[in-house]
Amino acid sequence: MIRNLSTLFSILLLSSLAHAEESVWKAGVASVAITPDESMWMAGYASRDKPSEGKIHDLYAKALAIEDRAGTRLVVVTTDLIGIPRELRDWLEKEVQRSFKLSPASLMLNASHTHCGPELRVSKASVYGLEPERVRQSQAYVEELKRKLAGVIGQAIESMSPARLGYTHGRAGFAMNRRLPTDTEPRNAPYPDGPVDHDVPVLRVESPEGILRAVVFGYACHNTTLGFQQFCGDYAGFAQHYLEEAHPNVKAMFVTGCGADQNPQPRRTLELAEQHGRALANGVEAALIGPTKPIDGQLRVTIDEVTLEFAEPPGRAALELQAQSSNKYEQRHAEALLRQLEETGEIRQTYPYLVQVINFGDDLLMIALAGEVVVDYSHRFKLELRGAPVWVAGYSNDVFGYVPSLRVLQEGGYEGGGAMRYTTLPGPFAPTVERLIVDKVHQLVSEVRAIANQ
Repeated sequence: MIRNLSTLFSILLLSSLAHAEESVWKAGVASVAITPDESMWMAGYASRDKPSEGKIHDLYAKALAIEDRAGTRLVVVTTDLIGIPRELRDWLEKEVQRSFKLSPASLMLNASHTHCGPELRVSKASVYGLEPERVRQSQAYVEELKRKLAGVIGQAIESMSPARLGYTHGRAGFAMNRRLPTDTEPRNAPYPDGPVDHDVPVLRVESPEGILRAVVFGYACHNTTLGFQQFCGDYAGFAQHYLEEAHPNVKAMFVTGCGADQNPQPRRTLELAEQHGRALANGVEAALIGPTKPIDGQLRVTIDEVTLEFAEPPGRAALELQAQSSNKYEQRHAEALLRQLEETGEIRQTYPYLVQVINFGDDLLMIALAGEVVVDYSHRFKLELRGAPVWVAGYSNDVFGYVPSLRVLQEGGYEGGGAMRYTTLPGPFAPTVERLIVDKVHQLVSEVRAIANQ
């Protein structure tokens, strides 16, 4: 009997070692709560007139670190935040390069865009008329956030062990286009005939023995079911919670897609946020029981800037007139641009836009785009980039404002340029915006695929 048990143990051990040796990947995952410790003003809705009043559940930052057989790394960080300020990305990029030798191209940051998270917009204090105490509180939160993000990245890297990766996808149906056409320009209202993307891409991370360790999933929809005064991850937070509840010891990570012109419908209640979260979690569960494509290809990562152009800015006289507007945001926007004119002698004409491409050989292509990206980009890249499945994320690395397609820009409306009044940027993008982004994506995809085929 002892001899048989010993033999069985040896077989299991050898089998486990064989699995480890065969593993193409190493992977590690970690999470940290990033809920503010105190009541503070919340992000996303300018109409709020008081700070937070407790929480529905904690907000989290989660990190997945993966490494291929050649030692190339990628760390994906998902956050229950309104966005990723460029200054935060720049700081974190330098910190993890110094601490963990992680290249800038190997760091992908994504925000769920919950409108029930803390205020991060200290760079827009003049536009929003923020009091000094609100600015101080936001700055203090961001400083603590930096430390937590660097820490969770380190934990994920340090916990890497042999793993298997696979890609699959499901569906969810609660997103609806919100650009209802009118005789003048689209208005924010449900538009069931508008373009949507109901795909739910899923990255499955397992141990060599097939035990699920992490699941990364996406959806193209604004995370705006809710608008109350309690911290909450909205539908994306609930989806992650439901998945982790159903799969103990598994980290669920949400990546926002190109949902800038999509809203969850119906909306406005906590119960609906829970329902949408359940629907999305069910889409992931359906994907997990369906066929999964093993990811065995070599990892290639790249990130670059493309210089986007703004339309011709208004002149001084027009800005001075706008500064007299009864709309406080149009007024403050004009005042911000006038200050820029006084301080630099000109209004900025361009924006340094981040594009990141992550290629898993012939098995999966991920594209991470900065800003609030409309759904047209997802449709276009899935059509034009043949071969491996294409996963397009928005709200990545630098969330500064809306990124329209040429169609949306020409139609106008909030996503087409109207939302610029809530930023310190001058105004709508120039008609070159889509062409420049698409050309940069194609360039980077060609580069990583060429390297992979050498």
